[in-house]
This record gives sequence, C-alpha cells and structure tokens, in this order.
Amino acid sequence: MNQWLDERLHISRLNDKFLRKAFPVHHSFFLGEITLFSLIILIITGIVLALSYEPSNSLVVNSFDPGTADKPNLIPAAYHSALKINAMPFGDMLRRVHHWTANIMVAAAVIHMMRIYFTGAFKKPREINWWIGMLLLIFTALTAVTGYILPYDNYAYNTVKVVYGIAASIPWIGSWLAQAAFAGNFPGDGIIPRIYGYHIMLLPGILLALTAAHMLIMIKQKHTQPQYAKRIAYKKIVGVPLLTQQTPIMLMLTLLFAGIILLFSAFIPVHPVEFFGPPSTTPIENIKPDWYLLWVFGALAIIPSFEFHILGGIIGSEFVGAILLPTVVLLAMFAVPMLDRSKDNVYYAENPTNHPVRLAIGTSFMALLIIMSVAGYKPDLISADVLTTANANTVLWILMFVVPAVTYFATIGIVRGIRALREADERESLAHHAAADD
Repeated sequence: MNQWLDERLHISRLNDKFLRKAFPVHHSFFLGEITLFSLIILIITGIVLALSYEPSNSLVVNSFDPGTADKPNLIPAAYHSALKINAMPFGDMLRRVHHWTANIMVAAAVIHMMRIYFTGAFKKPREINWWIGMLLLIFTALTAVTGYILPYDNYAYNTVKVVYGIAASIPWIGSWLAQAAFAGNFPGDGIIPRIYGYHIMLLPGILLALTAAHMLIMIKQKHTQPQYAKRIAYKKIVGVPLLTQQTPIMLMLTLLFAGIILLFSAFIPVHPVEFFGPPSTTPIENIKPDWYLLWVFGALAIIPSFEFHILGGIIGSEFVGAILLPTVVLLAMFAVPMLDRSKDNVYYAENPTNHPVRLAIGTSFMALLIIMSVAGYKPDLISADVLTTANANTVLWILMFVVPAVTYFATIGIVRGIRALREADERESLAHHAAADD
C-alpha cells in the first residue's frame, strides 16, 4: 500500500523535502506558530458563530422584549442574532474565545515582528517575508475591526460611524470611497452584509494567502538560526525534524495555548452587547478602539482641528491623524529592510546589543506608540485631574518628542555600559588564562 501511494503521490519526496525540515529549538520561534494557531482557532470559532448570525440590519421584533402589538420593539436582525448567540448554551463563551484569540493573535504578531526586527532577521534574503509579515499585521487588525462591527449594537454603530467618517475625510475621493466601502451612505441598509463579506470571506482569504506565502518562503529560505547554532555547526541547519519532533512540540503548544484561551474566556467578559443596546443616535462618550489601534485614536485626540481647501479637496485634521500619520508610520516599517546596507546573506539571529542604533531606534519607536496610545485616554486623564483641558494637548505633544528622545539616548547608554562590562570580563578572562599559563 505504501509503495502504491508513493508511486502516485511521491510521499517519500515529500518526507525528504518538507516533513524532515529542521526547526530551530528556541522559545522565541514559537511566536509565529502562536499566530498561526490563533488564525486556525478564529476560523473554527468564526464558522460556528456564522451558523447563528444573521448578516442584516433589517428591523425584526426583539424576541426577548417584543413590546406590544401596537408598538413592537424592533431591532436590527444582526443585533438580535448577537443576543440569541449570547443566550445559547456556551454561546457567550464562544464569543469570548473568538474575541480573546483575535487579541492574542495581534499581540503575538506584534511581538514576532519585534523579534524579527531586533535580531536582524529582516535582512537579506528575508526582506520579502518582512513585507508579507507587515501585510499580515495590517489585515489582521482590519479583520478584528470588522468583527467589532458585526454585533451592530450602539457601540458598533458609533464605531462604524467613526470609520466611515475617516474614510470620507480623504481629499477628493473620500466620499466616493466611503460609499463604495460601506455600500452607500451611512447608515445604509447594505452596511452589515458588506462588513460581513469582508470579515468572513475577503479578509480571511487574504490572511490565508499571505500565511501560505509566508510559510512557503520560510521553508525555501530556512529560519534564521539562533546564535548557539553558529558554535555547533557553522552555516549548517541546526534543529529538530518537523514530523518526528517538532510536530509533537507544536501539538503540546497548541493544547497549552487553547487552555490559556479558555481560561481567559471563562473569567474575563468581552463586549457586552446587551449593555450598549441597539443602534441609536445617542453617542457613546469616550469610545475607544482596541489597544492595537489606540495610537491612531491618540493622534486624533491631540491634533488641533483644521481644514485646508486645495483644488476642490479638503485636507483636515481627521485625514492627517487617522490616514496620513498611520500611513507614514507603516511606510517607515515597510522600509526597514531597505535601510540595511549589508550585501551578505544573514544566517544567524543577531545580538541586539551589537547593533545599538537599530536597538535604540526600535525602543524609541515603541515609546512613541505608547505615548500616542496614552493620548487616546486624554478625556480620562482630564477627568482624573492628571491633566487639564488647557494643558492636555501641550503636555502630550511634549511627551511625544521627549520620551522617544530620552529612550533613544538611554538605550545607547545602556548598551555602551553592557559592552564595557563585557570587555572588562574578556580582559579579566585573558589575564586569568595568562596567569595560569605562567
């Protein structure tokens, strides 16, 4: 039987080429796998949730509070289906698993990209995979945002209203683009079916395609090797084979990861659709996005309101804060591999302290995003008397420049201190060996 299958499917070639691929043994390399496991869990839970979800904002009678025959309580079908999912056995638990897995996927992807950056694994020949990873990060965030809109409660209504306004703020084409993206003017009848199509078909399809391309390139180019591999076998692949050793490790990690997700979901509630109620014109005060988009919200909070009319288009603060600034940040991240001038292929993960400027730029960039995220809490800081309405913008703008600069020079200083200690240890070791030889 094995011979019959091998003659037709060439299983032995598959085993030699792929199933015996060597995987480096290092805990930081599991971050990419956690991102992959998250995507799988999201697809499975998303399919189950889709079986009970109605992608429509047509009005239906609320079966939980039907009202009277003369005045029925009408709510959007999408919101009603979210209420029914919560009322189902383990329905709320399923929503929680889906929610926390999405957050952990974004977090794992961010930390994974940080590892790639700080260890120089974006360098030749892996520039393409860095760009694919950036696209994966962007489309993962977009998928999460569209998922927040689907329950179509008042929170989701206000969220999509903000997103629609941001799209419409793009000069010259904003109005057309917003209508094309959201199936007409807001709030239109086709908005939930359109967002549903994005969330369950278009964006997951893009994520799966990018993930497949990312993994195929990784298999072709091999992983960057940890530093210990250089001492064991220079320029040779050091690791454990996929089928016989790496697969059991991945299965154990999958079970551990699933257990952590279930633990989170059992004790930490998620978005309470019943609390916010159905869509209404009543605005929600201090509405905020999830943590991974809070820095964009912070930029909008501290940019003064302005408008410039140029050739029939309007360039306003909303466009600058929510479109232009994030675009500049993302383009800078895309440009990271192009700033590397080394011509040789990089086989081993680099020690971050051996590249102090790159390390300092990375830490200062993270400090900048943290300060921008803190700016997203400007109303809360004002209400807590940490800042005042008069000085909030000034203080936050100063922090946006001062904190990254201090972080940069502090990182350079710390690295120099580490190098001095390392050199002192080497001199002491040489002196000790010289004394022993005498």
